[in-house]
Amino acid sequence: MKRLLLFVLLCLALAVPGRAEGVTLRTVSCFAGEDMAAIAYVELLRAYEEQTGNVVVDESATSDEGWKSRVLSDFAAGNEADVLFFFACSGDSAPILRRMVPIAEINAAYPELHLTLSESLREADGVIYAIPARPYYEGLFVNADLFARYGLPLPDTWAHLEEAVAGFAAAGVVPIAVSFSDIPHYLAECAVLACTTAEEYAARPRSAGEVPAGWREGMALIRRLYELGAFPADALNTSESATSQLFRDKKAAMQFDGSWFANTIPEANMDTTLVLPVPAAGGDGRAVIGGVSMGFYLTRRAWEDPRRRDAAVQLLAWLTAPDNLARINLEQTSGALQASAQALLADAGELLGPVQDDMNKDAREAWLLQCVPAVAEGSMTPEACWERVMALEPFE
Repeated sequence: MKRLLLFVLLCLALAVPGRAEGVTLRTVSCFAGEDMAAIAYVELLRAYEEQTGNVVVDESATSDEGWKSRVLSDFAAGNEADVLFFFACSGDSAPILRRMVPIAEINAAYPELHLTLSESLREADGVIYAIPARPYYEGLFVNADLFARYGLPLPDTWAHLEEAVAGFAAAGVVPIAVSFSDIPHYLAECAVLACTTAEEYAARPRSAGEVPAGWREGMALIRRLYELGAFPADALNTSESATSQLFRDKKAAMQFDGSWFANTIPEANMDTTLVLPVPAAGGDGRAVIGGVSMGFYLTRRAWEDPRRRDAAVQLLAWLTAPDNLARINLEQTSGALQASAQALLADAGELLGPVQDDMNKDAREAWLLQCVPAVAEGSMTPEACWERVMALEPFE
Protein backbone atom coordinates (compact mmCIF):
# COMPACT_ATOMS: atom_id res chain seq x y z
CA MET A 1 0.00 0.00 0.00
CA LYS A 2 2.70 2.50 1.02
CA ARG A 3 4.95 1.62 -1.93
CA LEU A 4 2.02 2.02 -4.35
CA LEU A 5 1.14 5.42 -2.93
CA LEU A 6 4.69 6.68 -3.16
CA PHE A 7 4.98 5.37 -6.74
CA VAL A 8 1.88 7.41 -7.65
CA LEU A 9 3.33 10.45 -5.95
CA LEU A 10 6.66 10.08 -7.71
CA CYS A 11 4.98 9.72 -11.09
CA LEU A 12 2.93 12.81 -10.36
CA ALA A 13 6.00 14.79 -9.39
CA LEU A 14 8.00 13.68 -12.42
CA ALA A 15 5.15 14.74 -14.68
CA VAL A 16 5.38 18.35 -13.48
CA PRO A 17 7.47 20.41 -15.94
CA GLY A 18 10.50 22.12 -14.51
CA ARG A 19 10.41 20.29 -11.21
CA ALA A 20 13.61 20.91 -9.22
CA GLU A 21 15.43 17.97 -7.70
CA GLY A 22 16.70 17.77 -4.17
CA VAL A 23 14.17 20.12 -2.57
CA THR A 24 14.65 20.87 1.14
CA LEU A 25 11.51 20.95 3.30
CA ARG A 26 10.88 21.76 6.95
CA THR A 27 8.49 19.94 9.27
CA VAL A 28 7.34 20.63 12.81
CA SER A 29 5.44 18.23 15.07
CA CYS A 30 5.23 17.17 18.71
CA PHE A 31 6.44 13.63 17.94
CA ALA A 32 9.52 13.88 20.14
CA GLY A 33 11.03 12.99 23.50
CA GLU A 34 9.68 9.85 25.18
CA ASP A 35 6.80 9.54 22.71
CA MET A 36 7.27 6.26 20.85
CA ALA A 37 5.49 7.76 17.83
CA ALA A 38 8.61 9.88 17.34
CA ILE A 39 10.45 6.80 16.11
CA ALA A 40 7.79 6.03 13.50
CA TYR A 41 7.67 9.69 12.44
CA VAL A 42 11.43 9.90 11.85
CA GLU A 43 11.38 6.58 9.98
CA LEU A 44 8.64 7.93 7.69
CA LEU A 45 10.63 11.09 7.01
CA ARG A 46 13.75 9.08 6.20
CA ALA A 47 11.79 6.79 3.86
CA TYR A 48 10.42 9.84 2.04
CA GLU A 49 13.94 11.23 1.64
CA GLU A 50 15.35 7.96 0.32
CA GLN A 51 12.61 7.48 -2.26
CA THR A 52 12.31 11.08 -3.48
CA GLY A 53 15.81 12.55 -3.17
CA ASN A 54 14.39 15.45 -1.18
CA VAL A 55 15.68 16.50 2.26
CA VAL A 56 13.48 17.03 5.33
CA VAL A 57 14.66 19.23 8.18
CA ASP A 58 12.56 18.14 11.15
CA GLU A 59 12.15 20.62 14.03
CA SER A 60 9.82 18.55 16.20
CA ALA A 61 9.77 18.95 19.97
CA THR A 62 7.67 17.84 22.93
CA SER A 63 4.38 19.70 23.11
CA ASP A 64 4.22 22.35 25.84
CA GLU A 65 3.43 26.05 25.99
CA GLY A 66 6.98 26.85 24.85
CA TRP A 67 6.60 24.63 21.78
CA LYS A 68 3.25 26.20 20.89
CA SER A 69 4.72 29.69 21.29
CA ARG A 70 7.68 28.86 19.03
CA VAL A 71 5.38 27.53 16.32
CA LEU A 72 3.18 30.63 16.48
CA SER A 73 6.22 32.93 16.57
CA ASP A 74 7.54 31.31 13.38
CA PHE A 75 4.23 32.09 11.69
CA ALA A 76 4.32 35.68 12.94
CA ALA A 77 7.84 36.04 11.51
CA GLY A 78 6.93 34.42 8.17
CA ASN A 79 9.23 31.49 8.94
CA GLU A 80 6.69 28.69 9.30
CA ALA A 81 7.45 25.10 8.35
CA ASP A 82 6.19 23.56 5.10
CA VAL A 83 4.30 20.64 6.63
CA LEU A 84 3.04 21.05 10.16
CA PHE A 85 1.45 18.80 12.78
CA PHE A 86 -0.44 21.12 15.10
CA PHE A 87 -3.68 21.77 16.95
CA ALA A 88 -6.96 22.25 15.09
CA CYS A 89 -10.37 23.73 15.89
CA SER A 90 -8.97 25.65 18.84
CA GLY A 91 -7.63 28.96 19.98
CA ASP A 92 -4.19 27.74 18.90
CA SER A 93 -5.16 27.14 15.30
CA ALA A 94 -7.29 30.26 14.79
CA PRO A 95 -4.36 32.73 14.33
CA ILE A 96 -2.63 30.67 11.63
CA LEU A 97 -5.45 29.39 9.44
CA ARG A 98 -5.05 32.12 6.85
CA ARG A 99 -1.53 30.79 6.27
CA MET A 100 -2.75 27.21 5.70
CA VAL A 101 -4.02 25.59 2.50
CA PRO A 102 -7.53 24.09 2.71
CA ILE A 103 -7.52 20.35 2.07
CA ALA A 104 -10.22 20.80 -0.59
CA GLU A 105 -7.93 23.19 -2.47
CA ILE A 106 -5.12 20.63 -2.43
CA ASN A 107 -7.49 17.90 -3.63
CA ALA A 108 -8.68 20.12 -6.48
CA ALA A 109 -5.10 20.57 -7.70
CA TYR A 110 -4.02 16.97 -6.99
CA PRO A 111 -7.19 14.86 -7.39
CA GLU A 112 -5.20 11.63 -7.56
CA LEU A 113 -4.37 11.92 -3.84
CA HIS A 114 -7.89 11.93 -2.33
CA LEU A 115 -6.68 13.54 0.89
CA THR A 116 -9.03 13.04 3.83
CA LEU A 117 -11.67 15.68 4.51
CA SER A 118 -12.70 15.11 8.13
CA GLU A 119 -15.71 16.87 9.62
CA SER A 120 -14.08 16.52 13.04
CA LEU A 121 -11.57 19.21 12.04
CA ARG A 122 -13.89 21.67 10.28
CA GLU A 123 -13.00 25.13 11.60
CA ALA A 124 -15.38 27.92 12.62
CA ASP A 125 -15.07 29.44 9.14
CA GLY A 126 -16.48 26.23 7.66
CA VAL A 127 -13.18 25.14 6.09
CA ILE A 128 -11.10 22.01 6.76
CA TYR A 129 -7.37 22.77 6.79
CA ALA A 130 -5.90 19.70 8.51
CA ILE A 131 -5.85 15.93 8.07
CA PRO A 132 -6.59 14.35 11.47
CA ALA A 133 -4.09 12.23 13.33
CA ARG A 134 -3.78 10.83 16.81
CA PRO A 135 -7.17 10.43 18.50
CA TYR A 136 -6.72 10.89 22.22
CA TYR A 137 -8.22 10.53 25.69
CA GLU A 138 -7.27 11.94 29.08
CA GLY A 139 -7.50 10.10 32.38
CA LEU A 140 -5.80 9.13 35.61
CA PHE A 141 -2.75 6.90 35.17
CA VAL A 142 -1.91 4.76 38.20
CA ASN A 143 0.92 2.45 39.20
CA ALA A 144 -1.37 -0.35 40.36
CA ASP A 145 1.48 -2.31 41.95
CA LEU A 146 2.17 0.58 44.35
CA PHE A 147 -1.47 0.54 45.45
CA ALA A 148 -1.21 -3.19 46.12
CA ARG A 149 2.10 -2.80 47.97
CA TYR A 150 0.72 -0.18 50.37
CA GLY A 151 -2.75 -1.72 50.71
CA LEU A 152 -4.57 1.26 49.24
CA PRO A 153 -7.75 1.19 47.12
CA LEU A 154 -7.52 2.15 43.47
CA PRO A 155 -8.85 5.71 42.93
CA ASP A 156 -12.17 4.72 41.37
CA THR A 157 -13.99 7.27 43.56
CA TRP A 158 -12.84 10.67 44.80
CA ALA A 159 -12.90 9.40 48.40
CA HIS A 160 -10.56 6.57 47.39
CA LEU A 161 -8.30 9.05 45.59
CA GLU A 162 -7.95 11.19 48.71
CA GLU A 163 -7.37 8.06 50.81
CA ALA A 164 -4.58 7.08 48.42
CA VAL A 165 -3.07 10.58 48.56
CA ALA A 166 -2.94 10.43 52.35
CA GLY A 167 -1.52 6.90 52.37
CA PHE A 168 1.22 7.54 49.82
CA ALA A 169 2.19 10.88 51.38
CA ALA A 170 2.61 9.15 54.73
CA ALA A 171 4.75 6.43 53.10
CA GLY A 172 7.06 8.93 51.37
CA VAL A 173 5.75 8.17 47.86
CA VAL A 174 4.68 11.10 45.66
CA PRO A 175 0.91 10.64 45.34
CA ILE A 176 0.34 12.60 42.09
CA ALA A 177 3.13 13.53 39.67
CA VAL A 178 2.68 17.03 38.19
CA SER A 179 4.69 20.10 37.31
CA PHE A 180 2.97 23.45 37.86
CA SER A 181 5.74 25.30 36.05
CA ASP A 182 5.15 24.00 32.53
CA ILE A 183 2.38 21.39 32.12
CA PRO A 184 -0.34 21.50 34.78
CA HIS A 185 -2.85 21.23 31.92
CA TYR A 186 -4.16 17.72 32.49
CA LEU A 187 -4.55 18.10 36.24
CA ALA A 188 -6.48 21.35 35.69
CA GLU A 189 -8.76 19.92 33.01
CA CYS A 190 -9.45 16.75 34.98
CA ALA A 191 -10.12 18.67 38.22
CA VAL A 192 -12.77 20.74 36.44
CA LEU A 193 -14.23 17.61 34.85
CA ALA A 194 -14.41 15.94 38.27
CA CYS A 195 -16.70 18.70 39.55
CA THR A 196 -18.99 19.20 36.55
CA THR A 197 -21.63 17.58 34.46
CA ALA A 198 -20.84 17.15 30.76
CA GLU A 199 -22.99 20.19 29.99
CA GLU A 200 -21.16 22.37 32.55
CA TYR A 201 -17.75 21.22 31.35
CA ALA A 202 -18.67 21.98 27.75
CA ALA A 203 -19.88 25.52 28.61
CA ARG A 204 -17.92 28.38 27.09
CA PRO A 205 -18.87 31.37 29.27
CA ARG A 206 -18.53 34.97 28.11
CA SER A 207 -18.07 36.57 31.54
CA ALA A 208 -16.90 35.69 35.05
CA GLY A 209 -20.52 35.67 36.18
CA GLU A 210 -21.33 32.91 33.67
CA VAL A 211 -18.53 30.58 34.80
CA PRO A 212 -20.14 27.33 36.07
CA ALA A 213 -19.79 26.67 39.78
CA GLY A 214 -18.03 23.39 38.95
CA TRP A 215 -15.18 25.28 37.30
CA ARG A 216 -14.51 27.14 40.55
CA GLU A 217 -14.90 23.90 42.53
CA GLY A 218 -12.34 22.25 40.24
CA MET A 219 -9.77 24.91 41.11
CA ALA A 220 -10.61 24.53 44.79
CA LEU A 221 -10.01 20.80 44.40
CA ILE A 222 -6.43 21.49 43.25
CA ARG A 223 -5.88 23.60 46.38
CA ARG A 224 -7.27 20.79 48.55
CA LEU A 225 -4.95 18.23 46.97
CA TYR A 226 -1.99 20.57 47.48
CA GLU A 227 -2.86 20.90 51.16
CA LEU A 228 -3.11 17.11 51.45
CA GLY A 229 0.47 16.78 50.16
CA ALA A 230 -0.58 15.24 46.86
CA PHE A 231 2.16 16.75 44.69
CA PRO A 232 5.97 16.67 44.53
CA ALA A 233 7.66 19.02 46.99
CA ASP A 234 9.14 20.97 44.07
CA ALA A 235 5.98 20.91 41.93
CA LEU A 236 6.03 24.69 41.53
CA ASN A 237 9.46 24.81 39.89
CA THR A 238 10.25 21.37 38.49
CA SER A 239 9.62 20.18 34.93
CA GLU A 240 7.05 17.84 33.45
CA SER A 241 9.80 15.59 32.12
CA ALA A 242 11.11 15.14 35.66
CA THR A 243 7.72 14.48 37.26
CA SER A 244 6.66 12.05 34.51
CA GLN A 245 9.89 10.16 35.09
CA LEU A 246 8.94 9.86 38.77
CA PHE A 247 5.81 8.02 37.66
CA ARG A 248 7.66 5.76 35.22
CA ASP A 249 10.25 4.98 37.90
CA LYS A 250 7.50 4.00 40.37
CA LYS A 251 8.36 6.93 42.64
CA ALA A 252 4.94 8.48 42.08
CA ALA A 253 1.63 6.65 42.29
CA MET A 254 -0.65 8.64 39.96
CA GLN A 255 -0.57 11.12 37.08
CA PHE A 256 -3.34 12.91 35.18
CA ASP A 257 -2.37 12.80 31.51
CA GLY A 258 -3.36 11.94 27.95
CA SER A 259 -3.12 8.83 25.80
CA TRP A 260 0.24 10.00 24.43
CA PHE A 261 1.64 9.42 27.93
CA ALA A 262 0.80 5.72 27.57
CA ASN A 263 3.36 5.54 24.76
CA THR A 264 6.11 6.54 27.19
CA ILE A 265 5.45 3.76 29.72
CA PRO A 266 8.23 1.12 29.73
CA GLU A 267 7.14 -2.20 28.29
CA ALA A 268 8.02 -3.90 31.57
CA ASN A 269 5.40 -1.74 33.33
CA MET A 270 2.48 -2.37 30.96
CA ASP A 271 0.84 -4.91 33.28
CA THR A 272 1.26 -2.79 36.41
CA THR A 273 0.06 0.51 34.93
CA LEU A 274 -3.62 1.36 34.44
CA VAL A 275 -5.50 4.38 33.14
CA LEU A 276 -8.78 5.07 34.92
CA PRO A 277 -11.61 7.55 34.35
CA VAL A 278 -11.38 10.78 36.32
CA PRO A 279 -13.29 10.04 39.55
CA ALA A 280 -16.27 12.28 40.26
CA ALA A 281 -16.04 14.84 43.03
CA GLY A 282 -19.49 16.24 42.52
CA GLY A 283 -19.85 15.84 38.76
CA ASP A 284 -21.58 12.99 36.95
CA GLY A 285 -18.43 10.93 36.41
CA ARG A 286 -19.37 9.56 33.00
CA ALA A 287 -17.72 11.99 30.60
CA VAL A 288 -14.15 11.57 29.33
CA ILE A 289 -11.96 14.26 27.83
CA GLY A 290 -11.02 13.11 24.36
CA GLY A 291 -11.47 13.33 20.61
CA VAL A 292 -9.22 14.42 17.75
CA SER A 293 -7.57 17.79 18.28
CA MET A 294 -4.50 17.74 16.00
CA GLY A 295 -3.70 17.19 12.36
CA PHE A 296 -1.26 17.68 9.50
CA TYR A 297 -1.30 20.97 7.57
CA LEU A 298 0.30 22.30 4.41
CA THR A 299 1.33 25.95 4.66
CA ARG A 300 0.80 28.67 2.07
CA ARG A 301 4.51 29.37 2.22
CA ALA A 302 5.21 25.97 0.65
CA TRP A 303 2.15 26.01 -1.63
CA GLU A 304 3.10 29.29 -3.26
CA ASP A 305 6.73 28.33 -3.87
CA PRO A 306 6.92 26.68 -7.33
CA ARG A 307 10.13 24.84 -6.41
CA ARG A 308 8.76 23.25 -3.24
CA ARG A 309 5.04 22.92 -3.77
CA ASP A 310 4.98 19.44 -5.33
CA ALA A 311 7.50 18.06 -2.87
CA ALA A 312 5.54 19.47 0.08
CA VAL A 313 2.28 18.00 -1.20
CA GLN A 314 4.09 14.67 -1.64
CA LEU A 315 5.26 14.79 1.97
CA LEU A 316 1.80 15.65 3.31
CA ALA A 317 0.25 12.79 1.34
CA TRP A 318 2.97 10.38 2.48
CA LEU A 319 2.61 11.20 6.18
CA THR A 320 -1.19 10.94 6.05
CA ALA A 321 -1.47 7.75 4.00
CA PRO A 322 -3.65 5.32 6.01
CA ASP A 323 -0.85 2.83 6.72
CA ASN A 324 1.51 5.59 7.82
CA LEU A 325 -1.06 7.32 10.02
CA ALA A 326 -1.69 3.97 11.67
CA ARG A 327 2.00 3.80 12.59
CA ILE A 328 1.91 7.29 14.11
CA ASN A 329 -1.39 6.70 15.91
CA LEU A 330 -0.51 3.25 17.19
CA GLU A 331 -0.49 3.10 20.96
CA GLN A 332 2.66 1.26 21.94
CA THR A 333 0.85 -0.46 24.81
CA SER A 334 -0.22 -3.93 25.80
CA GLY A 335 -1.54 -5.93 28.71
CA ALA A 336 -3.38 -4.24 31.57
CA LEU A 337 -2.61 -0.72 30.35
CA GLN A 338 -4.10 -1.34 26.92
CA ALA A 339 -7.14 -3.12 28.39
CA SER A 340 -7.85 -0.31 30.86
CA ALA A 341 -7.62 2.32 28.10
CA GLN A 342 -10.09 0.37 25.99
CA ALA A 343 -12.45 0.07 28.97
CA LEU A 344 -12.18 3.79 29.70
CA LEU A 345 -13.33 4.64 26.18
CA ALA A 346 -15.96 1.91 26.02
CA ASP A 347 -17.60 3.11 29.25
CA ALA A 348 -17.42 6.83 28.46
CA GLY A 349 -20.81 8.46 28.42
CA GLU A 350 -19.51 11.31 26.25
CA LEU A 351 -16.21 12.52 24.80
CA LEU A 352 -15.56 16.19 25.53
CA GLY A 353 -12.95 18.51 24.05
CA PRO A 354 -10.64 20.22 26.57
CA VAL A 355 -11.62 23.67 27.85
CA GLN A 356 -8.15 25.00 27.05
CA ASP A 357 -8.44 24.07 23.37
CA ASP A 358 -11.15 26.69 22.89
CA MET A 359 -9.28 29.44 24.74
CA ASN A 360 -7.15 32.09 23.11
CA LYS A 361 -3.43 31.88 23.90
CA ASP A 362 -3.33 34.67 26.49
CA ALA A 363 -6.26 33.31 28.47
CA ARG A 364 -5.01 29.73 28.33
CA GLU A 365 -1.56 30.69 29.61
CA ALA A 366 -3.09 32.87 32.32
CA TRP A 367 -5.25 29.97 33.52
CA LEU A 368 -2.70 27.19 33.36
CA LEU A 369 0.64 28.86 34.04
CA GLN A 370 -0.40 31.69 36.36
CA CYS A 371 -3.69 30.86 38.05
CA VAL A 372 -3.36 27.11 38.60
CA PRO A 373 -0.01 27.35 40.48
CA ALA A 374 -1.26 30.36 42.46
CA VAL A 375 -4.50 28.63 43.44
CA ALA A 376 -2.57 25.48 44.38
CA GLU A 377 -0.24 27.31 46.78
CA GLY A 378 -3.06 29.46 48.16
CA SER A 379 -2.08 32.92 46.88
CA MET A 380 -5.15 33.19 44.62
CA THR A 381 -8.75 32.12 45.11
CA PRO A 382 -10.63 30.08 42.51
CA GLU A 383 -12.96 33.06 42.04
CA ALA A 384 -10.04 35.41 41.36
CA CYS A 385 -8.59 32.83 38.96
CA TRP A 386 -11.63 32.81 36.72
CA GLU A 387 -12.06 36.58 36.94
CA ARG A 388 -8.52 37.00 35.60
CA VAL A 389 -9.04 34.44 32.85
CA MET A 390 -12.43 35.74 31.76
CA ALA A 391 -11.11 39.31 31.60
CA LEU A 392 -9.03 38.08 28.65
CA GLU A 393 -12.17 37.03 26.74
CA PRO A 394 -10.98 33.43 26.27
CA PHE A 395 -13.84 32.23 24.10
CA GLU A 396 -14.44 35.26 21.90
